[in-house]
Amino acid sequence: MESQNDIVLNDVSNFLGNNQDGDDQTLGEDLTGLNEFSLPQADGGKDAWLFLAAGFMAEFMVWGLPFSFGVFQEYYTTHEPFSSQSSGIAVIGTTATGVMYMIGLIIFPAYKQWPHLASISKWAGIPLMAAGLIGASFAQSVNHLIVTQGVLYALGGCIIYYPILMYIDEWFVQRKGLAYGIMWAGTGFGGLTIPFILNALLSKYGFRTTLRIWALALLVLALPLVHFLRPRLPISPSSQSPRYGLSFLKSSSFWLLQLGLVIESLGYFIPSIYLPLFARSLGLSPSIGTLLIALLNAAGVVATILFGMLVDRFHVTTVILLSSLGTTISVFLLWGLSTALPLLVVFSIVYGFFAGGFVSTNAGVIKLVKQGDGSADVGILLGIISAARGVGAIASGPLSDAVLRGRPWAGEAGGAYGSGYGGLIVFTGVSAAVGGVGFLGRRLGWV
Repeated sequence: MESQNDIVLNDVSNFLGNNQDGDDQTLGEDLTGLNEFSLPQADGGKDAWLFLAAGFMAEFMVWGLPFSFGVFQEYYTTHEPFSSQSSGIAVIGTTATGVMYMIGLIIFPAYKQWPHLASISKWAGIPLMAAGLIGASFAQSVNHLIVTQGVLYALGGCIIYYPILMYIDEWFVQRKGLAYGIMWAGTGFGGLTIPFILNALLSKYGFRTTLRIWALALLVLALPLVHFLRPRLPISPSSQSPRYGLSFLKSSSFWLLQLGLVIESLGYFIPSIYLPLFARSLGLSPSIGTLLIALLNAAGVVATILFGMLVDRFHVTTVILLSSLGTTISVFLLWGLSTALPLLVVFSIVYGFFAGGFVSTNAGVIKLVKQGDGSADVGILLGIISAARGVGAIASGPLSDAVLRGRPWAGEAGGAYGSGYGGLIVFTGVSAAVGGVGFLGRRLGWV
């Protein structure tokens, strides 16, 4: 194990390497600052675990609501003033997730250019999210919800979320896959507990009061966590123009993996959005729909950690194949044949596990790129990877809405394929299967 002095010396070397284009005065100031204290331990120690715990809870609060959107989907579709304008309701949830993913392509370079911006702006994220929810509580149309609960909420989420992704690379080096897995498990844990809370609040108070209660909860529970979301390495007192290794953008293997991520994302969010409505079509109560979303997200909690560990041990395309196969089989066999609650419960768990584990392959893609291009910046990589997932997320809203509107095979096919949701089932299964194209690319020598 590295000693504390070794860690400090390594970090000093890395810090100086990242500032080699600066002038001598700046380097001298940086050295002086670094000599005044020992850096906190990486990959362990109180500060690292406090950061990861705060990151887990921030993930819980930021992503838990969009990943529980199926509860809102069912409510908005069956209650006024939105039931008469139900077309486009799915876009609210996919816009929130999609914008949060895509904005990283802009915000990461900005934070790298002006490191102090991340440290200061992160405090504005939670209030902006709360403002989006309060604005949504006054909505009278689906478009208003898309702007507030979708876009505005997502912008606030970006501001708090991306500094975490930038700093986690400093706090965890050798145990990066595990750290990402634990942090991303916060989304699944939020998706496990938040649907029950939302269902109870919506049933008792309606959507306006529910959104205001959740906005208050963000300010009270999440805002104090920002204190622990700080960098491990000192921030240079002068702004820089960092140079990034971008040769990986010429790599066909990188873009093949990105293509797989976009296609997988087209179907990934569909079950979490439509399961409550599908359960209602089978004559099941809204609470059952809430349970199905909770089970799906709960399985994702375990999966993100386990798949994160697998990424540390195996080639990323092997882990992608495992996720894609499990997801595809669960969709076509379990959801496709579901006509009653028991098989639907099994589907939620199996799908949640295999599909939920796919997000942890992002860490494997980063590791693969860094092996080929050591100068590649992790923040820029995460921004591009997140943008690819965002493209799929945003597109999945209108696409799923269009597929469902046609109600293909309704009353003509067996099992769930004849329920009117058959088109969605096939679309989700095909996107999961094609999303594993990275493994095929490796077999052909492209990755």
